[in-house]
Amino acid sequence: MNSFWKQHRVMVTGGSGFLGSHVVERLRLSGCENLFIPRSKEFDLRKETEAVKAYQKFKPTLVIHLAAVVGGIGANRKEPGRFFYDNATMGIHLIECARLAGVEKFVVAGTICAYPKFCPIPFNEDNLWNGYPEETNAPYGLAKKMLLVQAQAYRAQYGFNAVYLLPVNLYGPRDSFDLEAGHVIPVLIRKFMEAKKQNVKEVVLWGDGSPTREFLYVDDAAKGILLAAEKYDKPDPVNLGSGFEIKISKLAELIQEMTGFKGKITWDTTKPNGQPRRSLDVSRSEKEFNFKASMSLEDGLRKTVQWYEENRELILSPKKKEF
Repeated sequence: MNSFWKQHRVMVTGGSGFLGSHVVERLRLSGCENLFIPRSKEFDLRKETEAVKAYQKFKPTLVIHLAAVVGGIGANRKEPGRFFYDNATMGIHLIECARLAGVEKFVVAGTICAYPKFCPIPFNEDNLWNGYPEETNAPYGLAKKMLLVQAQAYRAQYGFNAVYLLPVNLYGPRDSFDLEAGHVIPVLIRKFMEAKKQNVKEVVLWGDGSPTREFLYVDDAAKGILLAAEKYDKPDPVNLGSGFEIKISKLAELIQEMTGFKGKITWDTTKPNGQPRRSLDVSRSEKEFNFKASMSLEDGLRKTVQWYEENRELILSPKKKEF
C-alpha cells in the first residue's frame, strides 16, 4: 500500500486497454481507492465538451493519459489522418481541461515513434527533435509529440505539473492479436500458433527481418508509469525501456521456437521495414525515479505465448469481447 495513491483521485484514460488495464491493476495493489476510468462509450475524449464532462463527473486530482489510437505499420499506413487527428485532439483537450479543472498532476504516455527516423543509437531524450520520424508512423508520432510541447508550454506559463514519458514497444498478456492492427510480437505469436495448428508449412512476414527493436513487458511499463507519477516532476521527457535491442529476424526465430512452429519463415521484402533501429538510453528513468525493467524478453515472450494459448478461442471469436 502506498500513501501517495491513497490521497489522490486518479483518472486513467484508456484504463480498459492493453497498457491501461495493467496500470489499473498496479494502482489498486498500491492502495488507490478513488480510481476512475472514462469509457469511450460514455465519453468521446476527442471532443472538448466530452473531456469537460469527464472532469466534472470524476473530479480527479491526478490524470494518467494512456488512451490512444494505435496499431502496427499496416494500420498506420492505412489511416494516417485518423491516427494524427484522434491522438492529437484527445490529448490537447484533456491537458487543457485538466489545467482548467485544477488537476494537480498530469502524466502523458507518449510514443517512441516520435523519435527521428535516423536517430543515434541508443535513443537519448536530447535527440528527440533532431529529425523527422519514420514515415509510416510519423503522423501518430508527431501527434503524440505535440503533447510534450503542450505539457512544457503549460508548465512554463501556468505552472501546470505535466510529465511526459516515452515507452518503447510494449508487449505482454492482453495485447491486441489483430493481424491488421496489432504490433509485431502479438502478430508473430498468432501467425506461428495458427500455422502450427492448421499444419501450414510457411509463414510470411513483413520486410526483410533486418530492423532492430527494443521491447518492454507491459507490467514493467505500468510500474515505470506509476513511479514517474509518484516521483518525477520535471519538464524533460523520459524514456521507459528495457535497454535490450534485438533484430526482428532473431525475434521471429525465438517466437517460432516457443510456439513450436516447424515450418519455413519467408520475408516479404515488398513490405516496409519501418524504422531501421530502435534502442533506448534508459539512464534518465533510473536516475530520476529509480525505474529498471525486471522482465527478460524470453520470459516475457513465454508468458505472452501462454496467455494467447489460454485465450485463443476468445481472441479468434467473431464476437467482440473484452478480456
